[in-house]
Amino acid sequence: MKTFIQVTEIWTPSRDRSILEFHDGWYGDHQSFGIVSRKMCFGYGEGLPGKAWAERRPVIFTDLQNAYFLRADAARRAGLNCGVALPVFAGDFLLAVLVFFCASDEKHVGAIELWHNDPATDAELKLEDGYFGIAESFRTVAQNTRFARGVGLPGLAWDSGMPQIMEDLGHSGLFVRSDDARRIGINKGLALPSPYAPGQNYVMTFLSALGTPIARRFEIWVPKADGSALAFLTGECDRKPGYGAAFANVELAPGASALSKCWTNGLPVLSDSIASEQTPLGASAKSAELDSVVTIPVLESGRVCAVTAMYF
Repeated sequence: MKTFIQVTEIWTPSRDRSILEFHDGWYGDHQSFGIVSRKMCFGYGEGLPGKAWAERRPVIFTDLQNAYFLRADAARRAGLNCGVALPVFAGDFLLAVLVFFCASDEKHVGAIELWHNDPATDAELKLEDGYFGIAESFRTVAQNTRFARGVGLPGLAWDSGMPQIMEDLGHSGLFVRSDDARRIGINKGLALPSPYAPGQNYVMTFLSALGTPIARRFEIWVPKADGSALAFLTGECDRKPGYGAAFANVELAPGASALSKCWTNGLPVLSDSIASEQTPLGASAKSAELDSVVTIPVLESGRVCAVTAMYF
């Protein structure tokens, strides 16, 4: 079973902050695409990472054969057809751009959505863009849906300013589109606020199906009030339902894990050996046969307020 996301990359500014350079990548079955990507760099506003840098918000390319995408030939050969870029800023300074690539076929069900609110013109979130695999009927539903603060998965992330995980979407009273989710097999969701565009509100949602999950495990960790460690908040795993109960008192010291490195550095972190970590997190990943993880920081006022982990 393949995940909906099949490639992950991290791009960071060069020393003089004039371009984005390759920092790290996880390519799975698409190593040829990785060979091309490692040689690339992007200017401000150039390509998918550069556009997210310039616009200070998530960007979705639903067609990688668009001339604006600089790796179109390599993406076509790899069977990749959608790219998503998430920028991470500390104030006015770009720290990194995290990029995901997806492949679609007749079996890939799921959705990646970008929700937007402009307070000057509207009081609700509306769909800015999205990639839905073969679930195009779900796009129509999304285009006709609005979310107030605190309502639905995107509205909860907007209101709290924190990542949100929602399970059993087809039967959840909190998920506004539960009937449609149940019909096409979408069963869990992750929402990430993107608070970096001044005066604008953006939320990314990743909606996962049983057969082609976005990722196999989602987790949210938060710094302790005294700043001494990173503590587990919530998580959801298809392979080990209820596993989070064992993490109730787990704390990750600075530098002890890929997750705590993300917290202390403010940068996304990729690890393809998470199961070998000498931490309770590593032991749990090993028991669930999870090898790779990507961590996503959410910053508020220049400080990391949450770390989200996606396991593959």
